[in-house]
Amino acid sequence: MVEESRLLKVLEERIAWLVTSMEKMKLAEYVKLLDNPWRLMYVNFIAGLARGVGIAVGFTILGAVLLYFLRKLVVLNLPWIGGIIAEIVRMVQLKI
Repeated sequence: MVEESRLLKVLEERIAWLVTSMEKMKLAEYVKLLDNPWRLMYVNFIAGLARGVGIAVGFTILGAVLLYFLRKLVVLNLPWIGGIIAEIVRMVQLKI
C-alpha cells in the first residue's frame, strides 16, 4: 500500500514534468502550424526573405570592410602585394 502510493506520487511528478516540458516546447502551437499548410508556407517564406536580406546586408558590410583594408594596404605600397590589391580594387570599381 505504501509502496503503491509512493509509486503513484513519482508517476504524478513525472507526468507534471512532461506537461511542463511540452508546454515549454510549444508543441501544441507546432502541431497547429503543421495542420495549416498555407500558414506553414507563409511563415517559411517570410523566414527565407529575412535570411536572404540578412545575408545580403552582411555580405555588403563585409565586402566594404574588406575593400577598405585593401585600399589601406595599397597605400602602404608593399612591393608585389600592392600591385595585386590595386588590380582587385580596380576590377571592383569597374564592376567586372
